[in-house]
Amino acid sequence: MNTNIEVRYAAHPEDVKHWDTERLRKEHLVAPVFQDNTVTMVYTLYDRMVAGGAKPAGEALKLEPVDEVKASFFLHRREMGIFNVGGPGRVRAGEQIYSLEFKEALYLGSGDREIIFESIDKNHPALFYFNSTPAHRNYPDRKVTKQDAITAEMGSMEAANHRVINKMLVREVLETCQLQMGMTELMPGSVWNTMPPHTHGRRMEVYFYFEVPDESVICHFMGEPTETKHIWMKNNEAVISPQWSIHAATATANYTFIWGMGGENLDYGDQDFLKQTDLR
Repeated sequence: MNTNIEVRYAAHPEDVKHWDTERLRKEHLVAPVFQDNTVTMVYTLYDRMVAGGAKPAGEALKLEPVDEVKASFFLHRREMGIFNVGGPGRVRAGEQIYSLEFKEALYLGSGDREIIFESIDKNHPALFYFNSTPAHRNYPDRKVTKQDAITAEMGSMEAANHRVINKMLVREVLETCQLQMGMTELMPGSVWNTMPPHTHGRRMEVYFYFEVPDESVICHFMGEPTETKHIWMKNNEAVISPQWSIHAATATANYTFIWGMGGENLDYGDQDFLKQTDLR
C-alpha cells in the first residue's frame, strides 16, 4: 500500500501570467489521480485544500495521517467529501461502513478514526475521488446520492452547454464547515461548462473531469479575465483553480465533472460573472 502526496504553492496572478505551458501544468494539473493500490494526494496552499484519489485494486487502502497535516489521524481537524467514479466500493470510517456505487458521494466530518477504502470487485475497482478542507468542528457523516441532491438544469443545446448540476455536499443538503462539492453532467452534444465564466474571490475550486471518452480531451480555461490561459486535460484528471481565476472549460465530447470548493463562505451563488465578450 502506498500514499503519494505533493504540496502545491499559491501564486500571485502577476507571476502566473508569465508562466509557460510546462510551468502552468506543473503547478495546477493533478494527474494521475488514480494509481493501483495507492492513495494519491495534492495539498494545495489555496485554502489548504487536499485533492486526491484512492484506487483499491486488490487490497484495502488506509487514509494515512501524512506529515503535512501534523495529526495522528487525517481527519483530526479536517472534513472530507468522497465521490465514487468507478466500480462498487466501501468506505470504512471507524466502526461505520458506507457502500458507494458509481456517482454516489460521502461526507466525512472531522474526528479521530481510521478511514479505509475498499473495492467490492478487484476486477472492477472502485475509484474514490476526494477533497478535504480544514474544519473547525465536527458535523455528522452522511452518504448522499443524486436523489438527495439539489439539481438545476442549465444551458441549452443551441449554446452547447446543456447540463445538469447536482449540488450534493452543499449546505442545502447537509452541514459542512467550508467544503462544498457537486457533480455536473453535460448532455450529449454539449461541451461548455460555466460559460460565461465566473470568479469567486472568497473560494478556490478544484475541478475533476471524468466520463471523458478515450480519444477526447478537455480544454480547461483559467487565469485572470484579461490574461487567460488553458490546460489540456484527459479523463480522470483534476485541476486547481485559484480564487482569482476564471472557471470554465470545453471539450471535444460531453463529459462529467466534480467541483469542490473551500474558503470564506458556503454561498454557492456567490459568483462574479463576466461577459464572455470581455475575455482576453
